[in-house]
Amino acid sequence: MAPLTTVARWWRGLRDPARRINLALQGGGAHGAFTWGVLDALLEDGRLQFEGLSGSSAGAMNAVVMADGWAKGGRDGARQGLADFWAAVGRQLPASMVSQREGDDIALAPVTRLLAQWAACFSPSQLNPLDHNPLRDLIRTQVDFEALRRAAPFKLFIGATQAASGRLRVFRERELTAEMVLASACLPRIHHAVQIEGEPYWDGGYSANPAVFPLVFDCAAADVLLVLLSPLKREGTPRTVAEIETRLVELAFSAHFMREMRLLVQTLDKAGPGLLGGSPLERRLRGLRLHMIDNTQLPSLERTDTQLLAYGPFLERLRDQGRERGRAWLERHLQDVGRQTSIPLRTLFG
Repeated sequence: MAPLTTVARWWRGLRDPARRINLALQGGGAHGAFTWGVLDALLEDGRLQFEGLSGSSAGAMNAVVMADGWAKGGRDGARQGLADFWAAVGRQLPASMVSQREGDDIALAPVTRLLAQWAACFSPSQLNPLDHNPLRDLIRTQVDFEALRRAAPFKLFIGATQAASGRLRVFRERELTAEMVLASACLPRIHHAVQIEGEPYWDGGYSANPAVFPLVFDCAAADVLLVLLSPLKREGTPRTVAEIETRLVELAFSAHFMREMRLLVQTLDKAGPGLLGGSPLERRLRGLRLHMIDNTQLPSLERTDTQLLAYGPFLERLRDQGRERGRAWLERHLQDVGRQTSIPLRTLFG
């Protein structure tokens, strides 16, 4: 007899056929483990099909690892690939560099924070002359880039920033290499710029976190799910040096996304109501439906210093929180996919 979970998925599939959706995955260092949890919940549920995945930094890592895992073993392969990747990331930071606070709060140890502040006074060429990057070996070992270039299960849009011009470049699945993914996650205070075709690249979050327009213009699915790691709004005005620095970092990685979303909302307003008439672009925009899973009221994601917390127990906690948010979104909004936008666009981005 088939396991109960298999029977449940089969019966649920008969009642509620799969819907196609695109995913826009934000970056945020170790906070990307929250997105891992969201993706795990969506994959486990099984009622969504995926066409395009767009991501920068950790969002790019999640997108590529999910696509590679799916190519190797379908939904279960994608879940296993993400679990293997984040388990390996979680072994990067020794337990001695982490502190356990009251209330089971996990954070960087004070000495680790001091080291991070000290390191910010030096360039990567001074601190890391040999360009050591643990992610390089990890992504090369786990992901079969040749297979992805040949037959990716999804359209992939991996954002990186040209360091010389500040322009966004979006790498596609048919050209994708490990260096392109590393470029998308290249923090210039930690890693050397990644050279691609003679051009230096930095983290994609500086120019798009993530790029949403490829999911609108280069995909057929009309639904886009935003999985966000940066807060859309902070209460109060930053006053201390630490608060100001934290907010400046957040703004640097969210300003382009907010501008793109505002432009999209304004364009949607210009397109007007109705499904018929107008150009193909106008018809596409009229049919567009947007959804969102964010990190509202999750204290573990409120501090930017924990983006460096590549520590297994912390990542697992974020995964669990992401799974909870993913399941809650499915419960509340799955019926909106294929029917209507499920977020107040003009309130959030207008």
